[in-house]
Amino acid sequence: MKICIVNPPHTAIGSRVPDDHLPPLGLLAIGGPLIDAGHDVSLIDAEFGPMSIAAILSDIMAAAPQAVLIGHSGSTSAHPTALAIAQAIKAADDQILLIYGGVFPTYHWQDVLSETDAFDVIVRGEGELTATVLIDALETGRPLATVNGIAFRDDDGRARATAPAQAIADLDSFRVGWELIDHDRYSYWGGKKAVVMQFSRGCPHLCNYCGQRGFWTRWRHRDPVLFAREIARLHREHGVELINLADENPTSSKKAWKAFLDAMIAENVPVLIVGSTRADDIVRDADILHLYRRAGVIRWLIGMENTDEATLALIRKGGGTATDRHAIQLLRQHGILSMATWVVGFEEDRLKDMWRGFRQLLSYDPDQIQALYVTPHRWTPFFRIAKDRRVIQADVRKWDYKHQVLAMAHFRPWMLFFCVKAIELAIQARPKAVGRLLFHPDREQRHSMRWYTQMGRRVWLREIFQFLFRDRFLVDRPTLETFWGGPQDAEEESMALPARRPKQPKHERQAV
Repeated sequence: MKICIVNPPHTAIGSRVPDDHLPPLGLLAIGGPLIDAGHDVSLIDAEFGPMSIAAILSDIMAAAPQAVLIGHSGSTSAHPTALAIAQAIKAADDQILLIYGGVFPTYHWQDVLSETDAFDVIVRGEGELTATVLIDALETGRPLATVNGIAFRDDDGRARATAPAQAIADLDSFRVGWELIDHDRYSYWGGKKAVVMQFSRGCPHLCNYCGQRGFWTRWRHRDPVLFAREIARLHREHGVELINLADENPTSSKKAWKAFLDAMIAENVPVLIVGSTRADDIVRDADILHLYRRAGVIRWLIGMENTDEATLALIRKGGGTATDRHAIQLLRQHGILSMATWVVGFEEDRLKDMWRGFRQLLSYDPDQIQALYVTPHRWTPFFRIAKDRRVIQADVRKWDYKHQVLAMAHFRPWMLFFCVKAIELAIQARPKAVGRLLFHPDREQRHSMRWYTQMGRRVWLREIFQFLFRDRFLVDRPTLETFWGGPQDAEEESMALPARRPKQPKHERQAV
């Protein structure tokens, strides 16, 4: 079958400001298995430009596909754009099959299929196997009801979902379709040729606001040696200089992570690695942090989320302020940059809470911070906690963690916004941060801090402009439950549990 995969342009401010673009890993991960199954697959990455709906449609029509697959990593905030693309395609040629995948449609499948007939099928959960089986069923005329892990409209026009697909036990059994992209077009970190990769999927922790944990169902990891080998190949064959890990928590298993670090050191390629992990994993790995840096790790985003112990307990973060501070100190001792995320709005904060958070961030002394707003999703337990709070932002494109979407009892939107902007400025412009920016002895770290500061300044100014002149807030404010529908935390796990992973590493089995 001739298939076109489309990556919609993302409207989030942070996605529009940087000059760098990263490849859409999730779509490439679907493309690889489809190519291996004998299908003619092409990719339209509409992030470049960004492309207009008319330009996307023109490219799709020129490709003359039988099926179009649409998905985006910013799943909720990208949904309106994905829908507009699908509607344009159907209006131009209603014989083209429209398949939709990602986190948002996985859980909102009933809403999507009931509200529009633009999408024919929704893939729920991981798509590598499901998409391949689905395309085979469409080609052979096999009933869609026999394909696990999808949703579609039956003969009576009713939306229905099949049984959950099984989560992939062996992540090395499917490959990423790197041949779908031109590596020269993709960069990060200020012009370094870059890709997004996953060492693992899922997270074993129980943070109740996380929209990703249940989607992946169970934490699993790739063979450490094969993963390092793939990174080395991308560097040697395509000149890739930086790997952005998309994992929720790649360091969950110290044994597996150390095996990867050792394998990367053995490959001896000058590749930088950035990603996110937990502060308690950094503290746990104090004795092997020297291997992190030797393997190429140059920055960790640490999801601290909040600086109040009671709030951390409410969201079941499982960490603590002392651990967070210690993790940043350890990273600095080993030449690794730290980015601390700080999320506003888990509870009804007051001005004193904002002040305490600011003081705590100063005491953490991170190299960079990322201030976010709580953005609840129906399939998370936190949604049930917050279901009676009021929604102030009806534009789903702004449900991207960078815009306030819930009302605060003690802050009007402008008050909260300018508190957050002031804290960001004060943290990033404090003397210690400026001194490192100008005089850090490590050239790579100096480069990365200057790039992030330059990009951050542009985003910061754009956010202020958008807030003052573009953002609109609801006057009649529905509850969160009224806006999105009832809680779905009973359906949080999108797939059936995978079969037990073989104990022997795959690279060793291949060598036998």
